[in-house]
Order: sequence, then structure tokens, then C-alpha cells
Amino acid sequence: MAISYATVTWDQLHRDARQLAASLMPLGPWTGIVAITRGGLIPAAIIGRELDCRLIESISVVSYDEETHGAPRVLKSPAAAGDGDGFLIIDDLVDSGVTAQLVRSILPKAYFACLYAKPAGRPATDMFVVEVPQETWILFPWDTAPLFVPPLARSRPEGAV
Repeated sequence: MAISYATVTWDQLHRDARQLAASLMPLGPWTGIVAITRGGLIPAAIIGRELDCRLIESISVVSYDEETHGAPRVLKSPAAAGDGDGFLIIDDLVDSGVTAQLVRSILPKAYFACLYAKPAGRPATDMFVVEVPQETWILFPWDTAPLFVPPLARSRPEGAV
């Protein structure tokens, strides 16, 4: 299976997070938010602002080593969330669904929402904004940096017209 890449800009991420917040607003009010670190931290902050929800907890789960999947491990539990009753779980992306299923088992009464969902992980979510193909690797704004690209005229080989 060929891997393709999709870049998400800061503006796009912010628009998608606001869209998710708008969809979540009628389901509230919410007691708090649990961000899945690290990718869910920024969307959770945006959604927390839009929903006027100030209690933001985190759960730290490790399941990736660069682009390789591994067994998920909880490094930090979301103590303030209890069983998740009244809480939103927020993540940037649900890929295989393994992390989402682990977090849902810890917070069975929480509502799980994310910005982007791949087909294999989609059943683990309650709501998402954009579905992306399974073979697409999303490059988030915190994964990339803008670089200078020289004009084409500067890259012309000597003697070329």
C-alpha cells in the first residue's frame, strides 16, 4: 500500500476545530475536556475556548515511534475526568482506532470527537470533521516548518535556455 502525505496548515486546523466545536455545542454543556496528548492538545484548547469549557485534562498515550505503530501505553491518566461522564475526549486524528479504544475503555462515559478520522478508526469515534484515506499520513503544523524555496530561474542548469 502506497503512503501519501497531506499537510494541514494552522489555519485549516483552526477552522476544523471550530467546526467540530460548533457541532459539539448543542450536545453540551460539557463538564470538561480530555485531550489525548500530544496531538489533541491544540484542538482541545481551541474547542475549550469555543465551548467556554475551562476544565481541560489530558491523557498521555504512546503508540507511535515515528511512523511505526506499537502497542499503546498510558503514561498519564486523566484523574479529573473520573469515568468520563460529561467529558469530551478530543484528539487530532483517529488512525487505527487502537489509542481511541484504549482511552474509551478508561473513560467509558465520555464522548469521543476528533478532527480527522481514517476508515479503520472511524468506528471508535462519536464525531469527526474530515475523513481521510487510510494510507494518508497527515502532516500537522507542529510536524512541519516553512522553508525557503528558490525561484525556478535559479535552479536552471548552466547553459540551459
